[in-house]
Amino acid sequence: MSKKLSTADTLSFGFMLFAFFLGAGNIIFPPLAGLQSGENMLPAMLGFLITAVSLPLICLVAIARVGGGVSAMTEGLPTWVGTVIAAAIFIVIGPAFATPRTGLVAYEIGAVPFLGEATGMTQAIFTGIFFVIATVLALYPGKLMDIIGKALTPTLIVLLSVLAISVLFAPEVAVAEAQGGWATDAFTTGFLEGYMTMDALGAMVFGTLLVDILRRKGVTEPVAQARYMMIAGVIAALGLAFVYISLFYVGAVSADMAADASNGGAILAAYVQGLFGGFGAVILAAVVVLACLTTAVGLTTAFAEFFNSKVKLGYRNWVLLCSAVCLFVANIGLEQLISISIPVLFIVYPIAMALVIYVFARPAIAARTVTLAAMLSGAAITGILSGLNVAGVAASLVAAFDFLPLYDLHMAWIAPVTLTLLGGMLYKRGEKPLAAEEA
Repeated sequence: MSKKLSTADTLSFGFMLFAFFLGAGNIIFPPLAGLQSGENMLPAMLGFLITAVSLPLICLVAIARVGGGVSAMTEGLPTWVGTVIAAAIFIVIGPAFATPRTGLVAYEIGAVPFLGEATGMTQAIFTGIFFVIATVLALYPGKLMDIIGKALTPTLIVLLSVLAISVLFAPEVAVAEAQGGWATDAFTTGFLEGYMTMDALGAMVFGTLLVDILRRKGVTEPVAQARYMMIAGVIAALGLAFVYISLFYVGAVSADMAADASNGGAILAAYVQGLFGGFGAVILAAVVVLACLTTAVGLTTAFAEFFNSKVKLGYRNWVLLCSAVCLFVANIGLEQLISISIPVLFIVYPIAMALVIYVFARPAIAARTVTLAAMLSGAAITGILSGLNVAGVAASLVAAFDFLPLYDLHMAWIAPVTLTLLGGMLYKRGEKPLAAEEA
């Protein structure tokens, strides 16, 4: 019989998910966006919250509806399709980009201010220690809810609250003028910037991990699993919104202190140093290192669980392999890693969003296999074009498709995915529509 989680365990479950989400991108992007959007901070923040908070929550609900991850979402297509999509997502937010970024951000904000100067040696030592700790924690997936949800996250929430409340007492300063795209279309720029947190992709990965953790806790009924996942999603979404709004404002009021900052980490460091002095630097270092560590543990665990289910090398070996690759990639450098990851994100995101949209519309679709295949194909093609465009590659090929709606905003995938979906919903095979077949 399926067990029920206590109130304390339910909250810990939600806190754990919040900690998994709250990693490097969640900390470094909002302050920079707040600084650059300046007087247009409110519409920029709204756009950011949609992609960085609402989309992850929607993804979690979609996973809860199908009772599994990408493989369940792509049911009806050849098994290899779901495996390839899932593997691409796991690699992007795993050892290729997101997980190494946690170590880099932890070093940039949690160590460099105290070292006085960043060197290749200190970076290698810090990230080595960081990923050793993450590896040790990831080797015990059954204890994640107790370690992270009940111990690490409450500490993180207290530290974040101190930083957020400090904003209320910050000296009054004039916000800067909006820059670049933030001046012409702050909402859309914020919407696209929310992509960079990778939280929507993270939700698709963490959704599978959450189901596994619930099973380890004795929650085996799909309905109960879906309910707890949705509760956790709401808790995580509220926590993320709280953090993002605070950090946006930190960036906006840092125009004088960090006018030339190139990333959010530098802005946060300048802000806390100016407001709190040395004590503020300690608080910020603790927040960042703890947030990045919990996310690294969650991503490493999810990566190892997935690939061990496909290639039986042993969960432990997959954890060690992931951590080793992360350590290597982490020593590329923060700004270089971000620049490399942007084109890849614009390729993967449309495919993930097409899957989520399909899950919600699936009950009303008759020819599901054809519709899903066409939606994924349209998303993949337009995503590749956006990736090439951002990377500055194959300019003539990219220019040939600039007639597509929203192409200049890197959202050309919306048109083919929507049209294909509508076609699938309108098509009837001569029998009664399947609108009420499933929830």
